[in-house]
Amino acid sequence: MILTFAVFALLSLASASDVLDFDDSNFNNKIGDHDVALVEFFAPWCGHCKRLAPEYEKAATTLKKSDPPVALVKVDCTANTEVCGKYGVSGYPTLKIFKGGEMTEDYNGPREADGIVKTMKSKAGPASKELGNNKDCDKFLDSDDYGVVGFFSSADSELAKTFSKVASALSSEMRFAHTSNADVLKKQGYKDDIVMFQPKRLQSKFEEKVRKYTDDATVFKIKQWIGEQSIGLCAHRTPDNADKIKKPFIVAYYDVDYVKNVKGTNYWRNRVMKVAKKFQDAGKNINFAISSKDAFSHEISEYGITASDEKPVVAARGSKDEKFVMTDEFSMDNLEKFANDLLDGKLEAYLKSEPVPSQDEAVKVLVGKNFQDIVTDDKDVLMEFYAPWCGHCKSLEPKYKELAEKLQDETDLVIAKMDATANDVPSPYEVQGFPTLYFKPKGGQPKKYQGGREVSDFVKYLAKECKEELQGYTRDGKKKKKGKKTEL
Repeated sequence: MILTFAVFALLSLASASDVLDFDDSNFNNKIGDHDVALVEFFAPWCGHCKRLAPEYEKAATTLKKSDPPVALVKVDCTANTEVCGKYGVSGYPTLKIFKGGEMTEDYNGPREADGIVKTMKSKAGPASKELGNNKDCDKFLDSDDYGVVGFFSSADSELAKTFSKVASALSSEMRFAHTSNADVLKKQGYKDDIVMFQPKRLQSKFEEKVRKYTDDATVFKIKQWIGEQSIGLCAHRTPDNADKIKKPFIVAYYDVDYVKNVKGTNYWRNRVMKVAKKFQDAGKNINFAISSKDAFSHEISEYGITASDEKPVVAARGSKDEKFVMTDEFSMDNLEKFANDLLDGKLEAYLKSEPVPSQDEAVKVLVGKNFQDIVTDDKDVLMEFYAPWCGHCKSLEPKYKELAEKLQDETDLVIAKMDATANDVPSPYEVQGFPTLYFKPKGGQPKKYQGGREVSDFVKYLAKECKEELQGYTRDGKKKKKGKKTEL
């Protein structure tokens, strides 16, 4: 009996969650108990919600212990329609930030634990932390992240006011602090200056670890400077900041670990930085970064390469978002040559593609290598971008096939599909969910198909939108009657 109780207690502890579960009956009363809260409105069947759940749980555990604490809440919208309706929830997951019990803004930040923590910490505390003494300053600077500090002779100066506006605008992206304390100003050696401090883990002989702002004191220019300087000569690229690195850029993927293996991580980073320094000194416009091969395993697979346990593997994005892969083994000489070839346009872009299939069915199969051959300006094309695991795609498949068979005699129209998980989707097509459908009129620009998904809906749409009138249907989607035969 005692053993059974112990096992039950252990299971209860293992399943305990730091995410608070609110419903229609208690949301209005309980949300006000928290100064700052992030609320996820979800549906149990939603795939995106399921993927968010473990990250949301990790963030909840961290933020529960932060100063000040931030509550992470979830509401099941399939069972609590009153609350979800009140806040206009129309898709899942929807995340909103509450302060003092009132909804203040939609959450549009990262959806992984570290990014959620960083964003919500910035929402909970002041945009810029006041450093009242040297101990406060030392604590702020002893961090694994960049920090920007405003040193002011007067807290009411115009520079201090401008700094405050910058901090408010960028607090979710950067740590800010300010001080007018005479002891701090004396120890640090700054007065009426804005200074960026690089974290110790990223410091090297190739770039300055402390950078002082020297341009005009305008909000726009200070923000621009912070964005540029926080990337550095060779950025530690994470899921949280990946979209901030400007193209063209080159990334070295390996076992990047600034918690357990700082020395090993910087061993390879310093080699990348040495090459990056050459390009910087030569005034060549290209960015360099390192990334964890585990955190970016999906991205690595998108380049068709396999991460190594010994040396970094290298890939790049061109100025037009083309993908390139360094096939040679990592070395500083090979990296330098790869970067120069990228800038000189000597590299062949990598294209993720399944083998070109035989076209035996009414629905034509698009892959990376045949896309441009099938989707041409000579014909109207309706195309579906799908994922093999997608339930909505599976439901659409028989209708889409029926549509293609019904219209297979239309010589100027192509009905096509592409597995967007196994092939690169070319620009300007954007696929963020499945299925995504596009219609490209003959000689025109593609546009998303937003209509119904019954066969009749597709027929009516195509009859109206195709450049040339369909042979079998009128412009209003009605089937044409066959002409009577002439008697001789």
